[in-house]
Amino acid sequence: MKTHTVPPKAGPARAALVLGVGAAALAGAVLLSLVAGSKPTSPVEVWQVLFGEADPFTATVVESRVPRTLLGVVAGAALALAGTLMQGVTRNPLADPGLLGVNAGAAAAVVTATALLGPSSTAATVWWALPGALVAGLAAYTVGTRGGDGGLVRLVLAGAVVSAVLMAYVQAVSLSMPDVFDSYRYWVVGSLAGRGYDVVLSVLPVIGLGVLMALLVMGSLNSLALGEEAAVATGANVFLARSGGLVAGTLLAAGATAAAGPIAFVGLAVPHVVRGMVGVDFRLQVPFALLAGPTLLLVADVVGRTVARPMELMVGVVTAFVGAPVLLYVVRKMKASS
Repeated sequence: MKTHTVPPKAGPARAALVLGVGAAALAGAVLLSLVAGSKPTSPVEVWQVLFGEADPFTATVVESRVPRTLLGVVAGAALALAGTLMQGVTRNPLADPGLLGVNAGAAAAVVTATALLGPSSTAATVWWALPGALVAGLAAYTVGTRGGDGGLVRLVLAGAVVSAVLMAYVQAVSLSMPDVFDSYRYWVVGSLAGRGYDVVLSVLPVIGLGVLMALLVMGSLNSLALGEEAAVATGANVFLARSGGLVAGTLLAAGATAAAGPIAFVGLAVPHVVRGMVGVDFRLQVPFALLAGPTLLLVADVVGRTVARPMELMVGVVTAFVGAPVLLYVVRKMKASS
């Protein structure tokens, strides 16, 4: 029989301290994102560009980092919160935002659009990837719950089937059409570079709706974490709590993936850090995930910009290097507690 170690519940003082530290870390990561790059700038120069006067070259450099930083904040928050919701709803510490085929749906839509219309701008790619991700997530959820609540295993299997079918389609199209593959390979790695304000604004309504739904269901997820029977005994609606969490996670993952591409491990690693810091209370996990996710993604993006200067590593590559050891640690911890 398996037993799992439950992190202690954070008291009010500790929770306030952790959230304060998280907010300070995010502020530092935002500043670092605006300062660091192929041309380093000082905080004073950043301040002059944003609120005063600066030389045109420095202004151009700093202003190009602002939409990139905003996207890092939005996408990092969305991925971290999506992973927190997915792991909470499924009670599976290895669940990630792509659980219901969201990443595969976005990839299939991008490949289809490129094959039919040719390579397009980043903003146009978002408008294809977003509905593709949402449709794939909805299809997996519909199949997994058809005929009533089929259980988490059936839902996860449905997501795996949808992902497998769509990724087979993606590989078939991209490998048979070199132009499609050339365009697709840049998107599939995951990057914050080359995105403007229009990309952030395009996905903001979807991500905002996902955050709102997460705030509405986080109390019910606390009951769901006790098990279905205990949740029913406390008066929680298991179906609504699970559905709301999955739909919110799908919206968040779809928005982030459409804007920045499939960035791995942020949604998988951050929830473990969150639970270790604030415990199992989703009323604390949700706000801390909104702080920790952007911090990790922005720091990873800065590392990618500076480690191979003047060249640049995509942020999806950096997060994979960071997230892989975390995944191994989680698996070993699960094995030790079983």
